Amino acid sequence: MRFHVEDMTCGHCTAAIEKAVAAAGGRATADLASKIVTVEELGTARAAEVISAEGYTPVPLD
Repeated sequence: MRFHVEDMTCGHCTAAIEKAVAAAGGRATADLASKIVTVEELGTARAAEVISAEGYTPVPLD
């Protein structure tokens, strides 16, 4: 699933999101230019919860 994360503004942000998703058992690819985070192996609700816990605002795209 993909999320738009408008408040992801730097390389630290992308790394923090990818690391948090990995710690939760998933895989994430965060693209800073498009502000899109693609998450695999976690459900939408769980992925959103993990990203939110890092201080970001995920908006599901699909």
